[in-house]
Amino acid sequence: MGNWINEYGANVVAIILGLVLVVITFHLFFAQRGKEDFNVVRFMARVAIFGAMATILYVVEIFTIKLPFFPSWLSLHFDEVPAFICGFAYGPWAGVAVLLIKTLIKLPFTSTATVGEWSDLVMSTLYLLPVCFIYKFKRNLKGVGIGFAVGTAIQILAAMVLNVYALIPFYSMFYGIPLPGLLAVARLANPAITDVGWSYAFFAVLPFNALKDAIVIVLTFLVYRSIHVFLRFQKPTGKPMKK
Repeated sequence: MGNWINEYGANVVAIILGLVLVVITFHLFFAQRGKEDFNVVRFMARVAIFGAMATILYVVEIFTIKLPFFPSWLSLHFDEVPAFICGFAYGPWAGVAVLLIKTLIKLPFTSTATVGEWSDLVMSTLYLLPVCFIYKFKRNLKGVGIGFAVGTAIQILAAMVLNVYALIPFYSMFYGIPLPGLLAVARLANPAITDVGWSYAFFAVLPFNALKDAIVIVLTFLVYRSIHVFLRFQKPTGKPMKK
């Protein structure tokens, strides 16, 4: 019994916490959402669909990309795209719900004691919320541009701080790899990295997240522009996004 608790206890606690967060998120969304032309069942179904899309992009390895000029533990995955599309269509908290869904589904398969999944959730949320809140009040291309600029800056800064002070020390302890060992692996990808502190943050975390966020921006814009009319609860007006 003790072994079971040690092995699965963290996952159980994480799943329970995640379910609580989902309930809180939906409560916040419904508290702020007007009732006009709104169908709860349709909304939940669409959020679930986008959650499933995000999960596939997050869990299935074929949709992740490793690049030789970044350390091997950094891989590109684009599960934020469905979350952004859902957030643009139905509001910021709907986008957060999508992120929570894909995180909860991934937790039982974690290889990092759920730390990697929760850190991904935190950084994706910090990226998504500013973008979707700004777009909510400024629904045009300028609003999208400002939102992505603010969200990208916040997310990259958070990723750098989180890696330096939490993730790298944790992974070193969790996998039993001394920091010099992690540095050696990082330098195989980029010799400019001289330590696993701020040098790693500036020469690996920053460019990696900048590249990922840029790709997410392009994909989100292209997809949302193509399907945004069909995501509305109101009848389509035929009017494109304002410039």
